[in-house]
Amino acid sequence: MKNLSIDRADLDLVLQIARGGSLAAAARELDLEPPAVTKRLAALESRLGLRLFHRTTRRLALTEAGHVFCRHALPLLDGMAALEADLQERAAEPRGLIRVACSFGFGRRWLAPLLADFQERHPKVEVQLRLVEQLPDLVAAGMDAAVWLWKPQGASMVSRKLATNRRVLVASPRYLERHGIPLRPEDLRSHRCLPVREHDDAPNVWRLEPVTRRVGLQPVSVRVDGALSSNSGEVVRDWALAGRGIMLRSLWDVHEPLREGALVHVLPNYAMLDADVHWVAPAHMRGAALPLRLRLLQEHLAQALASPPWSDLLAA
Repeated sequence: MKNLSIDRADLDLVLQIARGGSLAAAARELDLEPPAVTKRLAALESRLGLRLFHRTTRRLALTEAGHVFCRHALPLLDGMAALEADLQERAAEPRGLIRVACSFGFGRRWLAPLLADFQERHPKVEVQLRLVEQLPDLVAAGMDAAVWLWKPQGASMVSRKLATNRRVLVASPRYLERHGIPLRPEDLRSHRCLPVREHDDAPNVWRLEPVTRRVGLQPVSVRVDGALSSNSGEVVRDWALAGRGIMLRSLWDVHEPLREGALVHVLPNYAMLDADVHWVAPAHMRGAALPLRLRLLQEHLAQALASPPWSDLLAA
Protein backbone atom coordinates (compact mmCIF):
# COMPACT_ATOMS: atom_id res chain seq x y z
CA MET A 1 0.00 0.00 0.00
CA LYS A 2 1.37 3.41 -0.97
CA ASN A 3 2.09 6.04 1.63
CA LEU A 4 -0.71 8.60 1.91
CA SER A 5 -0.23 12.28 2.58
CA ILE A 6 -3.24 13.88 4.22
CA ASP A 7 -2.92 17.29 5.80
CA ARG A 8 -5.18 19.52 7.85
CA ALA A 9 -6.48 21.30 4.73
CA ASP A 10 -7.62 17.94 3.31
CA LEU A 11 -9.49 17.08 6.50
CA ASP A 12 -11.19 20.49 6.58
CA LEU A 13 -12.09 20.30 2.87
CA VAL A 14 -13.92 16.98 3.12
CA LEU A 15 -15.76 17.95 6.31
CA GLN A 16 -16.95 21.25 4.79
CA ILE A 17 -18.22 19.47 1.65
CA ALA A 18 -20.01 16.86 3.78
CA ARG A 19 -21.60 19.54 5.96
CA GLY A 20 -22.68 21.80 3.11
CA GLY A 21 -23.74 19.03 0.76
CA SER A 22 -22.21 20.73 -2.28
CA LEU A 23 -18.93 22.04 -3.64
CA ALA A 24 -20.38 25.55 -3.88
CA ALA A 25 -21.34 25.59 -0.19
CA ALA A 26 -17.89 24.33 0.79
CA ALA A 27 -16.26 26.98 -1.39
CA ARG A 28 -18.17 29.73 0.43
CA GLU A 29 -17.13 28.38 3.86
CA LEU A 30 -13.50 28.00 2.79
CA ASP A 31 -13.44 31.34 0.92
CA LEU A 32 -12.39 29.62 -2.32
CA GLU A 33 -13.65 29.56 -5.89
CA PRO A 34 -15.77 26.45 -6.68
CA PRO A 35 -13.29 25.21 -9.35
CA ALA A 36 -10.52 25.27 -6.75
CA VAL A 37 -12.60 23.07 -4.41
CA THR A 38 -13.36 20.67 -7.26
CA LYS A 39 -9.68 20.45 -8.17
CA ARG A 40 -8.55 19.85 -4.59
CA LEU A 41 -11.14 17.13 -4.00
CA ALA A 42 -10.19 15.38 -7.23
CA ALA A 43 -6.50 15.50 -6.28
CA LEU A 44 -7.22 14.07 -2.82
CA GLU A 45 -9.35 11.23 -4.18
CA SER A 46 -6.64 10.48 -6.73
CA ARG A 47 -3.99 10.22 -4.00
CA LEU A 48 -6.25 7.99 -1.91
CA GLY A 49 -7.39 5.87 -4.83
CA LEU A 50 -10.91 6.11 -3.37
CA ARG A 51 -14.10 8.00 -4.06
CA LEU A 52 -15.21 10.03 -1.03
CA PHE A 53 -18.48 11.34 -2.51
CA HIS A 54 -21.24 10.12 -4.79
CA ARG A 55 -21.92 12.96 -7.23
CA THR A 56 -25.37 13.85 -8.56
CA THR A 57 -26.52 16.92 -10.44
CA ARG A 58 -27.96 18.43 -7.25
CA ARG A 59 -26.01 17.10 -4.31
CA LEU A 60 -22.98 15.20 -3.10
CA ALA A 61 -23.35 12.24 -0.72
CA LEU A 62 -20.61 10.51 1.22
CA THR A 63 -19.45 7.10 0.08
CA GLU A 64 -18.57 4.43 2.64
CA ALA A 65 -14.92 5.56 2.41
CA GLY A 66 -16.09 9.14 2.84
CA HIS A 67 -17.92 8.25 6.06
CA VAL A 68 -14.75 6.60 7.38
CA PHE A 69 -12.72 9.66 6.40
CA CYS A 70 -15.08 12.06 8.22
CA ARG A 71 -15.31 9.83 11.29
CA HIS A 72 -11.55 10.15 11.77
CA ALA A 73 -11.19 13.72 10.47
CA LEU A 74 -13.29 15.43 13.14
CA PRO A 75 -11.40 14.17 16.23
CA LEU A 76 -8.09 14.78 14.44
CA LEU A 77 -9.01 18.42 13.78
CA ASP A 78 -10.28 18.84 17.34
CA GLY A 79 -7.04 17.35 18.64
CA MET A 80 -4.96 19.69 16.49
CA ALA A 81 -6.93 22.70 17.73
CA ALA A 82 -6.49 21.62 21.35
CA LEU A 83 -2.76 21.05 20.79
CA GLU A 84 -2.32 24.48 19.24
CA ALA A 85 -4.24 26.16 22.06
CA ASP A 86 -2.20 24.31 24.68
CA LEU A 87 1.12 25.18 23.05
CA GLN A 88 0.12 28.80 22.57
CA GLU A 89 -0.84 29.03 26.24
CA ARG A 90 2.43 27.44 27.31
CA ALA A 91 4.37 29.84 25.12
CA ALA A 92 2.59 32.74 26.79
CA GLU A 93 3.91 34.28 29.98
CA PRO A 94 1.95 33.07 33.01
CA ARG A 95 0.38 35.72 35.19
CA GLY A 96 -2.13 36.05 37.99
CA LEU A 97 -2.52 35.12 41.65
CA ILE A 98 -1.87 31.69 43.19
CA ARG A 99 -3.05 30.91 46.72
CA VAL A 100 -1.45 27.81 48.27
CA ALA A 101 -2.01 26.25 51.70
CA CYS A 102 0.50 24.10 53.55
CA SER A 103 1.31 22.86 57.05
CA PHE A 104 3.58 25.08 59.13
CA GLY A 105 6.67 22.88 59.29
CA PHE A 106 6.88 21.67 55.70
CA GLY A 107 5.63 25.01 54.41
CA ARG A 108 8.34 27.02 56.13
CA ARG A 109 11.21 24.67 55.47
CA TRP A 110 10.54 23.30 51.99
CA LEU A 111 7.59 24.86 50.20
CA ALA A 112 8.40 28.53 50.88
CA PRO A 113 11.81 28.43 49.11
CA LEU A 114 10.35 26.51 46.17
CA LEU A 115 7.55 29.07 45.78
CA ALA A 116 10.07 31.91 45.88
CA ASP A 117 12.10 30.23 43.12
CA PHE A 118 8.96 29.76 41.04
CA GLN A 119 7.91 33.38 41.43
CA GLU A 120 11.38 34.57 40.43
CA ARG A 121 11.11 32.54 37.22
CA HIS A 122 7.63 33.93 36.52
CA PRO A 123 7.65 37.55 37.74
CA LYS A 124 4.08 38.27 36.61
CA VAL A 125 2.72 35.60 38.95
CA GLU A 126 1.85 36.53 42.54
CA VAL A 127 2.02 33.73 45.13
CA GLN A 128 0.36 33.73 48.54
CA LEU A 129 1.32 30.96 50.99
CA ARG A 130 -1.04 30.29 53.89
CA LEU A 131 0.36 28.13 56.68
CA VAL A 132 -2.33 26.16 58.50
CA GLU A 133 -2.62 23.37 61.06
CA GLN A 134 -5.36 21.46 59.24
CA LEU A 135 -6.15 21.05 55.55
CA PRO A 136 -8.92 23.58 54.87
CA ASP A 137 -11.90 23.37 52.56
CA LEU A 138 -9.98 24.83 49.64
CA VAL A 139 -13.01 26.21 47.80
CA ALA A 140 -14.52 27.83 50.90
CA ALA A 141 -11.12 29.25 51.87
CA GLY A 142 -10.51 30.64 48.39
CA MET A 143 -7.36 28.54 47.91
CA ASP A 144 -6.19 27.22 44.55
CA ALA A 145 -4.29 24.25 45.95
CA ALA A 146 -2.50 22.82 48.96
CA VAL A 147 0.72 20.91 49.47
CA TRP A 148 -0.04 18.33 52.13
CA LEU A 149 1.57 15.33 53.81
CA TRP A 150 -1.19 12.84 53.22
CA LYS A 151 -3.58 12.03 50.41
CA PRO A 152 -7.10 13.27 51.14
CA GLN A 153 -10.02 10.97 50.41
CA GLY A 154 -13.27 11.85 48.65
CA ALA A 155 -14.50 13.05 45.29
CA SER A 156 -14.20 16.75 46.19
CA MET A 157 -10.39 16.67 45.91
CA VAL A 158 -7.84 15.63 43.32
CA SER A 159 -4.25 14.94 44.29
CA ARG A 160 -0.87 14.19 42.79
CA LYS A 161 2.02 12.66 44.66
CA LEU A 162 5.02 14.99 44.66
CA ALA A 163 7.45 13.11 46.90
CA THR A 164 7.73 9.92 48.90
CA ASN A 165 8.05 10.57 52.60
CA ARG A 166 7.96 8.44 55.73
CA ARG A 167 7.56 9.12 59.47
CA VAL A 168 10.27 7.32 61.36
CA LEU A 169 11.14 6.77 65.02
CA VAL A 170 14.22 8.67 66.16
CA ALA A 171 15.98 9.53 69.40
CA SER A 172 19.28 11.10 70.39
CA PRO A 173 22.27 8.89 71.30
CA ARG A 174 22.17 10.50 74.75
CA TYR A 175 18.61 9.31 75.38
CA LEU A 176 19.31 5.78 74.16
CA GLU A 177 22.42 5.51 76.32
CA ARG A 178 20.37 6.40 79.41
CA HIS A 179 17.17 4.49 78.68
CA GLY A 180 18.13 1.67 76.34
CA ILE A 181 17.17 0.85 72.77
CA PRO A 182 13.65 -0.48 72.10
CA LEU A 183 13.82 -3.76 70.17
CA ARG A 184 10.10 -4.21 69.46
CA PRO A 185 7.27 -1.70 68.90
CA GLU A 186 5.73 -2.86 72.20
CA ASP A 187 8.86 -1.66 74.02
CA LEU A 188 7.84 1.93 73.26
CA ARG A 189 5.24 1.71 76.03
CA SER A 190 8.01 1.83 78.64
CA HIS A 191 9.88 4.73 77.03
CA ARG A 192 9.52 8.48 77.18
CA CYS A 193 7.82 9.36 73.90
CA LEU A 194 7.20 12.79 72.42
CA PRO A 195 3.80 12.95 70.67
CA VAL A 196 2.99 15.69 68.19
CA ARG A 197 -0.58 16.88 68.61
CA GLU A 198 -1.56 17.81 65.06
CA HIS A 199 -4.48 17.23 62.70
CA ASP A 200 -7.22 15.00 64.11
CA ASP A 201 -4.98 12.05 64.91
CA ALA A 202 -4.79 10.48 68.34
CA PRO A 203 -1.31 11.72 69.29
CA ASN A 204 -0.63 8.95 71.80
CA VAL A 205 -1.34 6.12 69.35
CA TRP A 206 1.47 5.42 66.90
CA ARG A 207 0.40 3.27 63.95
CA LEU A 208 3.50 1.55 62.60
CA GLU A 209 3.92 -0.61 59.51
CA PRO A 210 6.83 -2.80 58.41
CA VAL A 211 9.12 -1.26 55.81
CA THR A 212 10.97 -4.52 55.11
CA ARG A 213 9.88 -8.01 54.06
CA ARG A 214 11.23 -9.73 57.12
CA VAL A 215 9.08 -12.66 58.15
CA GLY A 216 6.86 -12.05 61.15
CA LEU A 217 6.63 -8.28 60.98
CA GLN A 218 3.05 -7.01 61.14
CA PRO A 219 1.40 -3.58 61.34
CA VAL A 220 0.96 -2.54 64.94
CA SER A 221 -0.63 0.30 66.90
CA VAL A 222 1.17 1.26 70.09
CA ARG A 223 -0.19 3.53 72.80
CA VAL A 224 2.74 5.61 73.99
CA ASP A 225 3.20 7.88 76.98
CA GLY A 226 5.34 10.86 77.80
CA ALA A 227 5.34 13.96 79.93
CA LEU A 228 6.13 16.22 76.95
CA SER A 229 3.96 16.81 73.87
CA SER A 230 3.26 19.75 71.57
CA ASN A 231 1.31 20.78 68.50
CA SER A 232 4.62 21.97 67.03
CA GLY A 233 6.77 19.39 65.29
CA GLU A 234 9.74 21.74 65.53
CA VAL A 235 9.43 21.92 69.31
CA VAL A 236 9.21 18.14 69.57
CA ARG A 237 12.26 17.76 67.32
CA ASP A 238 14.23 20.09 69.58
CA TRP A 239 13.21 17.99 72.60
CA ALA A 240 14.34 14.82 70.84
CA LEU A 241 17.69 16.42 69.95
CA ALA A 242 18.08 17.40 73.60
CA GLY A 243 17.64 13.77 74.70
CA ARG A 244 14.12 14.14 76.12
CA GLY A 245 12.60 11.09 74.42
CA ILE A 246 11.66 9.18 71.25
CA MET A 247 9.93 11.02 68.44
CA LEU A 248 7.90 9.90 65.38
CA ARG A 249 8.78 12.46 62.73
CA SER A 250 8.94 12.83 58.94
CA LEU A 251 12.19 12.20 57.11
CA TRP A 252 11.93 15.62 55.49
CA ASP A 253 12.46 17.10 58.96
CA VAL A 254 15.05 14.75 60.47
CA HIS A 255 17.19 13.51 57.58
CA GLU A 256 20.01 15.94 58.36
CA PRO A 257 20.38 15.14 62.10
CA LEU A 258 20.14 11.43 61.19
CA ARG A 259 23.09 11.75 58.81
CA GLU A 260 25.04 13.84 61.28
CA GLY A 261 24.45 11.36 64.11
CA ALA A 262 22.55 13.86 66.27
CA LEU A 263 19.57 11.49 66.01
CA VAL A 264 19.49 7.70 65.68
CA HIS A 265 16.93 5.68 63.75
CA VAL A 266 14.97 3.59 66.27
CA LEU A 267 13.14 0.40 65.19
CA PRO A 268 14.25 0.94 61.57
CA ASN A 269 12.05 -1.90 60.31
CA TYR A 270 8.94 0.16 61.16
CA ALA A 271 7.56 3.51 60.07
CA MET A 272 4.34 5.42 59.56
CA LEU A 273 3.97 5.17 55.78
CA ASP A 274 1.00 7.48 55.08
CA ALA A 275 3.12 10.61 54.95
CA ASP A 276 3.85 11.27 51.26
CA VAL A 277 3.84 14.83 49.97
CA HIS A 278 0.86 15.59 47.71
CA TRP A 279 -0.42 18.40 45.55
CA VAL A 280 -4.08 18.74 46.49
CA ALA A 281 -6.70 20.77 44.61
CA PRO A 282 -10.47 21.07 44.30
CA ALA A 283 -11.92 18.40 42.01
CA HIS A 284 -12.80 20.88 39.25
CA MET A 285 -9.17 22.07 39.03
CA ARG A 286 -7.81 19.37 36.76
CA GLY A 287 -6.75 18.90 33.15
CA ALA A 288 -7.65 21.76 30.81
CA ALA A 289 -9.46 23.53 33.65
CA LEU A 290 -6.16 24.07 35.46
CA PRO A 291 -4.78 27.54 34.62
CA LEU A 292 -1.33 27.74 33.11
CA ARG A 293 0.23 29.29 36.23
CA LEU A 294 -1.02 26.37 38.37
CA ARG A 295 0.10 23.75 35.86
CA LEU A 296 3.56 25.27 35.80
CA LEU A 297 3.72 25.47 39.59
CA GLN A 298 2.64 21.84 39.93
CA GLU A 299 5.37 20.76 37.50
CA HIS A 300 7.93 22.98 39.25
CA LEU A 301 7.20 21.31 42.58
CA ALA A 302 7.09 17.82 41.08
CA GLN A 303 10.52 18.27 39.49
CA ALA A 304 12.04 19.83 42.59
CA LEU A 305 10.78 17.03 44.85
CA ALA A 306 11.28 14.11 42.44
CA SER A 307 14.50 13.13 44.26
CA PRO A 308 14.29 14.86 47.64
CA PRO A 309 17.32 15.08 49.94
CA TRP A 310 15.90 12.36 52.19
CA SER A 311 15.28 9.83 49.38
CA ASP A 312 18.38 7.74 50.20
CA LEU A 313 17.00 7.13 53.72
CA LEU A 314 13.79 5.59 52.36
CA ALA A 315 15.68 2.37 51.63
CA ALA A 316 17.54 2.38 54.91
